[in-house]
Amino acid sequence: MTDPRAYLILGGSGGIGSAVARRLAARGDRLLLAGRNPETLAAVGAETHAETALVDARDVAAVRALGKEAVVRLGRLDGVVNCVGSLLLKPAHVTKPEELAEVLAVNLNSAFGAVQAAADGMRKAGGAVVLMSSAAARHGLVNHEAIAAAKAAVLGLMRSAAATYASWGVRINAVAPGLVASPLSAGLLAAPASRQASEAMHPLGRIGTPDEVADAIVWLLDQPWVTGQVLGVDGGLATVRPRKD
Repeated sequence: MTDPRAYLILGGSGGIGSAVARRLAARGDRLLLAGRNPETLAAVGAETHAETALVDARDVAAVRALGKEAVVRLGRLDGVVNCVGSLLLKPAHVTKPEELAEVLAVNLNSAFGAVQAAADGMRKAGGAVVLMSSAAARHGLVNHEAIAAAKAAVLGLMRSAAATYASWGVRINAVAPGLVASPLSAGLLAAPASRQASEAMHPLGRIGTPDEVADAIVWLLDQPWVTGQVLGVDGGLATVRPRKD
């Protein structure tokens, strides 16, 4: 049996983040879960026997500091997972400047801070980072301009950072989910017509689950010879055209 590993999970109390936490905790890994909601964070922390930390992931410096905190609280740092995200469905011409700034802060700032935290915490021993992109960054979707821009920026960050830190033994990859049934998407999927339309966009004909994305994230954490890659977990949304019959 291998020694338990230590992971920092940003957005650790969300739908995907908590699913990742459960998988890692089940195999005996040690966790520091970070989030903004103290109630849900405490609940997932108790369930997974994890350390917790309140943080606003839009604050790059605060996220970076968590890397050093994780080393102190967990004794080491083997990986950082960023499950922080947001969902804004608006065309560009009606998107307010403050809305765009918020989308970029939530999605890109958190990813940049995660890379910095990993660089600080894993320079000597290496490790893995998994960032959260989206199928919207790989395939043009109506009314996704702001979120597509932010998630595409995450992919650019991932590829460049993978090149920069490969010599340190730090592997950096990303997942790009399609629409996943989670608290984040609950409003969008509440109406039957909206859910049916969303399901029809995916060639496999359904919405994804947090567990399916979590499986991909854990796989990327564990693969010692994979870096600079984006793994679509999207029911074919970004690469396959659904049949019309």
